Amino acid sequence: MSSSATVLPPKLERIVERFKRRSNPKQRYEQLLWYAKKLPEMPEKSKTSDNKVNGCVSQVYITANLEDGKIWYQGDSDAQLVKGLVALLIEGLNGLTPQEIVQVTPDFIEETGLKVSLTPSRANGFYNIFQTMKKKALGFQLGMSAES
Repeated sequence: MSSSATVLPPKLERIVERFKRRSNPKQRYEQLLWYAKKLPEMPEKSKTSDNKVNGCVSQVYITANLEDGKIWYQGDSDAQLVKGLVALLIEGLNGLTPQEIVQVTPDFIEETGLKVSLTPSRANGFYNIFQTMKKKALGFQLGMSAES
């Protein structure tokens, strides 16, 4: 029995599969840029130090809202490839419960094949963005369990 076989949320699983089908780095970059173009505009007022992702070379912002027990993220970056990474994570995690998000492990990043295509600082940034999103989900999860 494999312990690394984490069950991914369906939307994230589809994204991972989409990237697995892209055999060369150029196609993966094109896929990321496509995600960047699809990312809804983030209000400027949300680009605060509280929402800034630490550990990224570029400017990255992530917000999270809890509605009906599900988390909805918004994000942006001043770098197009990083914006694509933000968009990929938002698409893959939006609409999940805090518990579902907290259970996702970062090994899916390896499966996309992106880690080998990204510079070490971008790969690290991807991981930091993911961890920031998980931290926000954990905050909601802890807040919810404190209420009950």
